[in-house]
Order: sequence, then structure tokens, then C-alpha cells
Amino acid sequence: MEQKLVALSGNEAVAYAFKQAHPHVASAFPITPQTEMMHKYAEFVANGETDTEIILVESEHSAMSAAVGSAAAGARTFTATSSAGFALMWEIVYITASLRLPICMALVNRALSGNINIHCDHSDSMGGRDAGWIQLFSENAQEAYDNAVMAWRIGEHKDVRLPVMVTYDGFIISHTADALRMLPDDVAYKFIGDYKPGYALLDVENPITVGPLDLTDYYFEHKADQIAAYAKAAEVVQSVSEEYGALTGRTYEFCEEYKLDDAEMVMVILGSSAGTAKDVIDEYRAKGVKVGLLKVRMFRPFPAAYIAEKLAGRKAVAVLDRSASFGGFGGPVFTEVRSAMYGRQVPVRGYIYGLGGRDFDLGQVAKVIEDLQKVAAGGKVEDVNLLGVRS
Repeated sequence: MEQKLVALSGNEAVAYAFKQAHPHVASAFPITPQTEMMHKYAEFVANGETDTEIILVESEHSAMSAAVGSAAAGARTFTATSSAGFALMWEIVYITASLRLPICMALVNRALSGNINIHCDHSDSMGGRDAGWIQLFSENAQEAYDNAVMAWRIGEHKDVRLPVMVTYDGFIISHTADALRMLPDDVAYKFIGDYKPGYALLDVENPITVGPLDLTDYYFEHKADQIAAYAKAAEVVQSVSEEYGALTGRTYEFCEEYKLDDAEMVMVILGSSAGTAKDVIDEYRAKGVKVGLLKVRMFRPFPAAYIAEKLAGRKAVAVLDRSASFGGFGGPVFTEVRSAMYGRQVPVRGYIYGLGGRDFDLGQVAKVIEDLQKVAAGGKVEDVNLLGVRS
């Protein structure tokens, strides 16, 4: 099957992927660096390339509210946001997952205020990590496109019925042109499939109640059902990714392994920074240093057993977070990985880097590898470290 080689920014690539699903409704409100993604989609609508109904609203809170109403009525629905826009959706983000509505959302990673900053870090997506959404992270425009195609199949699966957040780094991916391969429209839609809603408010023959008062009698049981869906969601992410790999030749796991087989030391990272880390790992490999990378693609549901197995027996592990958990011990990814590794006697160190778009350069990666070598040799390195902060 021939795939078209194109040069697109991350925002354009995700707009194309969402168009290929033939969604019925998209709710939109602009915020940098997401705006161009919805601009591109509006161009598709204006040119008659899709018949999606775009609802332009007065805020991001309204955007997610409109998406909930649309999805509950039985429509395939998506939206997009960044940073403070995602934070403004907060109440409805939780409601979306609790109602088991398979809305897809492009979250273009950007720092949260204050102070005002429009550049990339992961504080927005990490702020929503416990809201009940599936979270897929992307290293480049190709992965953003692929994740956006797969998101529909994953979220709409009858055993899942959960919203999916496709995240990609603001400006670094969203506004940078990259070469990628795209499925033909008909092939992509056949893979995604027709939408079969689990329920619909407009189905008068089968009336339902959505969002009722849910007090002590049943609230806990409903949350237990929601928790149970995550184990099934992980299985569906795996099976959909395998099927997509057979179709495209691009296979995705929960995480990507880079020179991991014989690695004595491992870096764990998310998003576009993985590319920088790979370059420096290559340099150290040439020097005989056995270091590798584990790039987390699926952060929710968190693949704890999978990651613990991949990191077992290593001499040292470094986890890099592009967000801070203020008042916590290290960043969110560090906390999850260290918990997964509990009892395995593998030293895990945490690093916070790149906040507010601060460059993640080769020297910072080298510093982490040098620290890993110290830890592997029994030396001391702080449990949690800041990278690239000017003194």
C-alpha cells in the first residue's frame, strides 16, 4: 500500500489525521500554539473536503462543553487546545472521561502561567494526567499523525469508551515542517471505521440519563468501572498499534526502545526531546558506554509492569520530566517510574528540564549520562536534579 510522502508541520499533520476520521463535529477556540491546527481544519471545511460542523465558542471551557454535548448526542467529535486553555476546560475534562465519551483532543504542549509563557513544556498535559483520559505522546510530526489516526480506534473501542489526548510539543513539533508518510484518505477511514456510539441522547427509543446526581450510593461503583476500563484500554492500545504497524510498517509499543538491549544505564523521556537524547547516546555508544533510551509513548494508562520489566537489572536509570510537580518529590514521570521500580533495587534519579521552552541541548544529555555513570559505579547523585538552570 503506497503512502504519500509529504512535508507538514505537526499541526497540519494532526489536522489531516482528524479529517480522515470524518468527524461530525469539532468545537474550537484559539490559543497559541494550537490555533494553526484548527485553522487548517477550518480550511478543509471551507474547501468542501469534509462536512464537519465546526462550533466556534467563547472559551475553552465552552469548547469542551460543546464537545460533550455533541458526543453524548452520538456524534464523532474532536477539539484541540494548549496550556491555559486546557486548564480552563478543567471541570469538563473530568466530566468527559466520567461520561465515557470517546472525544479525541489534540493537546499542543505549552507551559502554564505564571509568568506568561507561550513555549513548550508538559505542565498542561501532566496537570490532566489523573482526569481519566488516555494520553499518547509524540516525538515528531509522523508520530503525532499516527497517534491521531489511532486515537479514534482506541477511544471508540467498545471495551474502552474513553477520551484520548494526543500530545505534541508546542512550536518544536506543532510549527516545524517535517517529512512524513500519510495514509490515503480511504485507507485511513477504513482503518478507523464507522462511528458506532455506545449511547445517544437523541435515540428516543432508548432514553438515557447523562450526568445525574450521583451521591454515596453509587458514585464509588461508577469510579470503579472507570478504573477497570484502563486495564482494557492498555490492551486495546497494544492491539490497535499492532494492526496499524501491519498496515503502515510503523509499529508502536507503549514505549520506544533505543539501544536498550544491552544498556547498563537508561534514560526515560517523553516527546520531542527523545531525538536530542538519541544523538548524544550515539556519541557515548561510540565511546563504549552502554547507555540506552526508553521513550514513553503511552503515559495514561501508565504501563507500570511493562516499564519495570524493561528497566529491570540496569545499573542506573535517569527519568527526565519537562514539568515540575510543585511540592512533590521530583516530576510526574519520575514519580511513576520510581513507583513502578519499587523493590527492584535499581537506582532511579530524576531530572527536571526545559521548563517554559528552555533549550534541551546536547550538553544536558551528556550531563545526565555522566551522572548515570557515577551512579552505576556507586557514586552519589541527588535523587532529583534541575537541568539547564542559570546560576
